[in-house]
Formats: sequence, structure tokens, C-alpha cells
Amino acid sequence: MDMNFDSLHPLLEKALALRLVQSNASNPALHGTSHEEALRLFNGFYEGYPDLVLDIYAGTLVIHDYSETPSSAFIQSVSDYIRNAMPWLHTGILKTRNGPTQKEKRGTLLFGSTLDSKVNEYGIRYAIDLTMNRDSSFYLDTKNLRKWLTENMRGKSVLNTFAYTGSLGVAAFAGGAANVIQTDLSRQFLNLAKDSFALNGYPIQKQNFIAQDFFPAIARFKAGKQTFDCVIIDPPFFSSTSHGKVDLLHESERLINKVRPLINDGGVLITINNAVFLSGEDYMTTLRSLCKDGYLSIRELIPVPEDFIGLNRVGKPITDPAPFNHSTKIAILDVKRK
Repeated sequence: MDMNFDSLHPLLEKALALRLVQSNASNPALHGTSHEEALRLFNGFYEGYPDLVLDIYAGTLVIHDYSETPSSAFIQSVSDYIRNAMPWLHTGILKTRNGPTQKEKRGTLLFGSTLDSKVNEYGIRYAIDLTMNRDSSFYLDTKNLRKWLTENMRGKSVLNTFAYTGSLGVAAFAGGAANVIQTDLSRQFLNLAKDSFALNGYPIQKQNFIAQDFFPAIARFKAGKQTFDCVIIDPPFFSSTSHGKVDLLHESERLINKVRPLINDGGVLITINNAVFLSGEDYMTTLRSLCKDGYLSIRELIPVPEDFIGLNRVGKPITDPAPFNHSTKIAILDVKRK
């Protein structure tokens, strides 16, 4: 679409006003004085301007430009507007999804000089590296799941697969989990998970951060007859290695079945599917099929935060996510063993 700030301006104005009304003691990112929180400020996919998403991480503004033909003048206008509305922001970066270089995709400096390296969510600190990847190293759509984990994992053993930077595992440990093992193919991502443990004063046991492909890691746990009270499976949309393929659109059932033998009787399976082209009902059909044998049952669905989706919704999702409220589909399943 045409990058026109005049058409964006009223949408931004309304989005900011709605978020200021919503912001309260449990989410003080906009009203507070410490500015340590993270939130989505504007979701153009739902709020009328699909080429633009704005996030805040503590005092850093992150602009995601999804346009086919990026305009530096347009981005400057966006940056100036947000800085004027929120003068406490000290740094801003631009992530250009269609940029010609990896650096532009991961983020280039717009203003300021010091990117924030941590955020605070419900009193838990999470290490971030805003230019480590095309995203910002900390997923805002799973905020409610992190809260659920802090409230439900006391005394439990947890395996967090496809852990990325480990925020779900950190939340589980903050909630009193007895043991948390995090696995991811990237050691760099897991190092950030260790930084989050250190920020909170949690002990770092190196054997609990396993940099390995999902398939051999799961096979290793099975071979060692190691089981857990909770297994989290949050795969990328698609990936392929010499050990196997991950395809959330077509093969989520296969991945779930891979981890089922690792879950104790009475345990829980947390499954996340963020495939935007997979409708909520189609995913529920998969989950119901898995539950037919009586050894899995759907306990609850965890919604994505409303402000992440957008508070001034004028756009429609690519596919209907219902009964979920977003294409990030999060389900908690209870597990029985024979």
C-alpha cells in the first residue's frame, strides 16, 4: 500500500488513545515512570495499516516495516510522531522485512544509541537482544501463557522444546517449577535464556540448556526414559534439517505425538501453533482427533493479549482463528498414561 502518513495518523492516534485507557497497574508501560515493560503499540494488520507494526521494549521503540517499497520519509514521520507522544523513549530501531540486507531486517538505529537489554513482565525480568533476529527475541503474543505458567508450574518438571530465548521456561521457573529443561537448535538463543535466569538470580545448570535439533533431543529423552510433568511445544512455522521437518500447517499432529510419551500421567501438554493460514477450527479438529483415544483432553485455550491483536480493529485475519482469538493458537491439554 502507499506509505502515506496522513492516512496513518488518525489510526495511530486512536490506537495510542485506546492503549492509554487500557494501561493500568498490571500493565504500566505507558502510564508508569520506570518504563520497563514490553507491549505492542500498534498492530497495523488489524488496525488498518498492514505495512506497519510498532512495539515498545522498555525505553526502545521498534518499528516493523512490512511494505514492499520502504520509504525513509514515512518512517521518519512515524518515528517523530511516536517520540513526540512518548518523549521518554530513548532509542528507536527500524526492522525492514523486505530490506536487502540481514542488518536491515534485524534492525538499524533510527535515534538514540543504547538498546534496552531487558524487560520486566509481572515482576519477572527477561533478557532481550532486539537486533539478534528479524523479530525482537521476546514474543509479546505469549504474555498470557507466561502468566499461566507462573501460576500453574509450582513443583513441576518442565520441558520447553523449540525454546528460542526461553521466556516460557523462565516463567515456569519463576512460578516455582522444580526443574526446567530448555532445548533449541541455536546455542545463541539459549544463551539469552541463561541471561534471563541470571537477571532473576536463578541458578544456571548448563545441562538444562540443550542446543540440539528437536528430533534427536526428543529421542534422547525417550532413550533415557526421562519424563516431565509439563511439555511445551512451540515450533516455528516451517523448518527442515537433516533430522526432520517441522510443518505447522500440515503436520502439527505428528509433532505433538513425538512428545506425548515424555509426559507423566496427570501432566500437561502445552501446544502453540502460529500458522496464519491454519484456521482455529482446523487446528481444533487436529486437537480433537488427538483426544479421541481418551489419553489427551483439552483443558483450556489461552488467549493472546487484546492489545497485541489491536484495540481499534478494522482489518480481518487471513483465516478465522475462532475459537482462538488470534492466529497464535495456544492450548493446554491434560495427559493420561496407560
